[in-house]
Amino acid sequence: MRTSRAAIFHGPNQPFTLVSVDVPEPREGEILVRNAYTTLCRSDLNTFCGKRTEKTPTILGHEIVGHIEEMGPGAPETDCRGNPLAVGDLVTWAIYASDPAAALSREGIPQKAPGLFKYGHERIEPGNHLHGGLADYCILRRHTPVIRITEAVPLHVLSLINCSVATMSGALRLAGPVEGRDVLVTGAGMLGVIGCAMCRSAGARHVIAVDVNDGRLDVAGKFGASVGLNAARDGGLTKESLAAALPGGNVTVAIDLSGVPETMERMIDVLGIGGIAVLVGATHPQRALAIDAERLVRNLHTIRGLHNYNDRDFVAAVDFMERTHRDYPFADLVEDGHTLEGVNEAFDRGLNSGAFRIGIRMSD
Repeated sequence: MRTSRAAIFHGPNQPFTLVSVDVPEPREGEILVRNAYTTLCRSDLNTFCGKRTEKTPTILGHEIVGHIEEMGPGAPETDCRGNPLAVGDLVTWAIYASDPAAALSREGIPQKAPGLFKYGHERIEPGNHLHGGLADYCILRRHTPVIRITEAVPLHVLSLINCSVATMSGALRLAGPVEGRDVLVTGAGMLGVIGCAMCRSAGARHVIAVDVNDGRLDVAGKFGASVGLNAARDGGLTKESLAAALPGGNVTVAIDLSGVPETMERMIDVLGIGGIAVLVGATHPQRALAIDAERLVRNLHTIRGLHNYNDRDFVAAVDFMERTHRDYPFADLVEDGHTLEGVNEAFDRGLNSGAFRIGIRMSD
């Protein structure tokens, strides 16, 4: 029987243990993938340091790309784009598996459907393991959206798709068309800089990136941001600071990736008439927002929340990355060169280096 290395997460601030586990045969509808590359999402780092609570023990890592090793009985013959699937194919897959017949799935919210399975988030139990990126293998459960990669994109760039890029695809879907509009992106971390690139590629007139770190704002400029606004210095995020940074601008789309209550409140406050705000970054416990309901009503504002993404967003994310991976320096966002054996050092690096992403290559 095949075996797989797996880095087991036991709880906040506890070192990972690297163990060897048996690799079972894929069951009905399943696909066995040999992981090639995994990046450490900010949520992985937040789970490690206790900012987020996750079921334990588990195998973290959900930004994954790998090659099909074996197809189980009844496994899908084609991917989400209608391309055939076969052993050896390089694939990426969604963070979730859920029943496509469930009511929420039919409403376009499969990531919240009953019986949801999430890669990198499930507890290790008898007969239920190899469901995260920090292992040699991952078993794709039945009803997992899978896409075969058809373009020559570097592995460490591909790994970003099934969390960061797909989530931003969902945010833009909720925001509506951005062509010719002024877009505000608050939080210039990984999702923020990808959001800048997606908005620019979609024809936004101006993209205003907001952060408290000048280095990250500089990076956002390389990904299509017209203006970088330091909210801790440039007068803060106000209508006046926006007017000074972008004369004649009128923000009607705003996407928050910061998850900071004060930033979200100010972002909503600077929206123009008919504007829409999409909140993405608030994925951990925090205080309630203070929102002026009268201003929201009179200015015809819309506020929407997004957690994860759906199948349509996932397809759009792969299409975007295959189409534009040479247009922006995505590879520079990932610190390559880490290995599964050095997983503890990789997490330490992710928490203390300021890198956008730490990448873990499963084999040479």
